[in-house]
Parts: sequence; C-alpha cells; structure tokens
Amino acid sequence: MPRRVGAGSQKRARLERLKHEVLRFVLANPGCSAQSIVAELANDRAMRNHGLTPRKIGFFIPRYLADRLTWWQDHVAGRRVYGEIGHDVVPEP
Repeated sequence: MPRRVGAGSQKRARLERLKHEVLRFVLANPGCSAQSIVAELANDRAMRNHGLTPRKIGFFIPRYLADRLTWWQDHVAGRRVYGEIGHDVVPEP
C-alpha cells in the first residue's frame, strides 16, 4: 500500500507541537545536542510515537526553525549543538 502524502489537520498539529516542543527545549537548554532533544521529547514529553531520531532532529531544525535557532560545531564532542540565534552561548570563532 503506498504511503499517503498530505497535509491533514493531524499532520499539521503534530508538526506544530514538535516545533513548539523543540523550540521550548532548546531555549531552556542552549548548547544542547540533537540526542538530548530526542531524549527529552521521546521520554519526558510523551512523543514516543513520533519516530524521532537525532538525525531527524538535525534535518528538522534547519528546515522549520531556522528563523529562531542556529547550530555550531562542538569540537570537543564532535557534534552539532543548538541554540537561539544571537544567544551568547555560541563560541567566538
């Protein structure tokens, strides 16, 4: 059976909730990784059935939240970390 593609009301509601929850977490925890975002949302915010992975969050933030959030490379851990645009947690180059 082919996968249905559409923009139904449940799909929009899930997208808006995910945007709100990711934004809320990153603003409360600047400098967090995609893995910590997934752990918070999947385990603590009851979004287990959304199929979240760190890779999906890594694609989601630049696509839907690029106007509010940015990322930079954590050279110690070797991964992207996320924070608010203009926030002072971003290290100086």
